[in-house]
Amino acid sequence: MTRRAPARETATARDPYGLGPARPYVAPAIALLALAVVAVLTFSLMNGQLPFRSTNGGGGGGGGGNGPDRTPAPSNVVIVEPDVTFPGSIVYAKAGNIWIQTGHDVRQLTNSGRDSMPSFSPDGKDVYFIREGTGKAKHTEGGRYTWFDLQTPEIAKVPADGSADPAQIVSGRIKNGRDLWFFWMREPVLSPDGHTIALASDGPNPYQGDVTIQLFDTTTKKFTQPKLAQSGLGHQDPAWAPDGSYLAFVKNARDGSRGAPQILKYNPVNKKVFTITGPGYIAPAWSPDSRYLAATKTDSFGTDIVIIDSLSGSELLRLTNDHHSFSPVWSPAGDAIAFLRLDGEIADLVEVKLNGSPGSWTKGDETPLTEVSGLDAASRPGWFIPPSELPTPSVAPSSSAGPSAPASTAP
Repeated sequence: MTRRAPARETATARDPYGLGPARPYVAPAIALLALAVVAVLTFSLMNGQLPFRSTNGGGGGGGGGNGPDRTPAPSNVVIVEPDVTFPGSIVYAKAGNIWIQTGHDVRQLTNSGRDSMPSFSPDGKDVYFIREGTGKAKHTEGGRYTWFDLQTPEIAKVPADGSADPAQIVSGRIKNGRDLWFFWMREPVLSPDGHTIALASDGPNPYQGDVTIQLFDTTTKKFTQPKLAQSGLGHQDPAWAPDGSYLAFVKNARDGSRGAPQILKYNPVNKKVFTITGPGYIAPAWSPDSRYLAATKTDSFGTDIVIIDSLSGSELLRLTNDHHSFSPVWSPAGDAIAFLRLDGEIADLVEVKLNGSPGSWTKGDETPLTEVSGLDAASRPGWFIPPSELPTPSVAPSSSAGPSAPASTAP
């Protein structure tokens, strides 16, 4: 992935796949270099597979198009019907801030107007997210060494109960000779052991690598890059299995002029990588027993939500057929999946119930969890239920999801 073509990302370029940059990272000129390539690459890679929809002749955008601007608190409200109920809490982003919804109660957790891509820590106590840090820096561009405004991605965390201000975990700002620059950081997710953050990044040296899955050790404060399947188009959508056995991710690829993303998984113990799906799947989300995946299926018509067997890669159930649904998250109770759906230019959260037993589900009722709320389509939601509120499993989690029973080996 290069950083060259000068272009500015617009509201309609926001990307529900999470490959493009959270807008805006850099301004003016120096930042446009970094923004442009990812925006162009995203467009080329997905090639019309974004869940865009237009109404009244208007053009839709993945993430709300001309929806709410990114604003500091108080942001415009999230609309929820009073009879909405679900166990636990769901976290998502809207207007550059992090929000937590519990049933029909919604509260704004951050107020910077520069926050996106939240995820719960495994214990539910904290929310990890990306914040665009502000500041100035000097950089050589066009043979001229001068000052620029530089908005740098940071990983931050905030207590889920709002009892303290957000704290920075790591900044993407770096120094190269006399120049100040940055590396990408997107989609941070903390491992079940609480020590490793998986993310999509070209850190710690953006001059030497693509945007791939990186691992950040919260103790040593060091990045490592596991040896994953490479395609030259980078990775996205890291997702830890709840039992820690695997890290699922998306390898971006191309079939001619069309995008051909695949879901793979990495075993952190033996360092092996296994292919789960063929082309056309992104945004994996593990079931509570680490056996199945909810995912976004992409095709020429748009995107829909499906359930996949994490061993065979076979598609077990298609949950939507509207071509405008994406970014699923599995309820820790195992009986429901929430996802984002684009209606016109507005992204909202929807829940669908799962009837039947694991692996043999049928689709249950759909319930809108937000309405006309313009959620950030580039930010996957997260779901946490306290262990005390979880149902007692009727069947022990399958051990076949562990390292001893991998799917086919990745090329």
